[in-house]
Amino acid sequence: MDQQYSSILLENAVSEFAKLPGIGRKTALRLVLYLLRQEEGEAEKFGNTIIKLCKEIKHCHVCHNISDTDTCSICSDPSRDASTICVVENVKEVMVVENTRQFHGLYHVLGGVISPMDGIGPADLEIESLVDRVAAGGIQEVILALSPTMEGDTTNFYIFRKLAPFDVKITIIARGVSVGGELEYTDEITLGRSILNRTLFSESFKG
Repeated sequence: MDQQYSSILLENAVSEFAKLPGIGRKTALRLVLYLLRQEEGEAEKFGNTIIKLCKEIKHCHVCHNISDTDTCSICSDPSRDASTICVVENVKEVMVVENTRQFHGLYHVLGGVISPMDGIGPADLEIESLVDRVAAGGIQEVILALSPTMEGDTTNFYIFRKLAPFDVKITIIARGVSVGGELEYTDEITLGRSILNRTLFSESFKG
């Protein structure tokens, strides 16, 4: 039975909150009612923060990470190892890898993985810009740190083939991460060890 609302404004707000992943209409209603109980200034601050985020957020022109500036703080940090690039699926994986404190190079955010079932092909991802970074020189190693799923492995292999003409070492994180699992749900210790114990990508096809 559909929830009956005493206000169209309330119903519209609940509908918008319910569009968020993992948020059902009951949870959305609870969140909206919570906001209504706050002082007007707090609710306005919440709304303005979301609006400002959507209008002013940028993507780093080098690695495609979310940033407040055209070049993110990681890419512009001179202490980072610019000869090593860690390839990840999305922005949240950058945060996960950073939390391990085991990686000190740069990143490249693909924006997803190849998934024909979802209509996502290589052209929909930031793969060519990765090839351009490697082709520009100075890169000694590319670490493929995608989730060990069928889509992740397909994307890994595609990138491996695209980078084959270049004199660059291509490694893959050790499979301490369970096959079929998502990288963002892997604990930091396991992920950190997987990065430290990475292997050559070509070796992963042997045996």
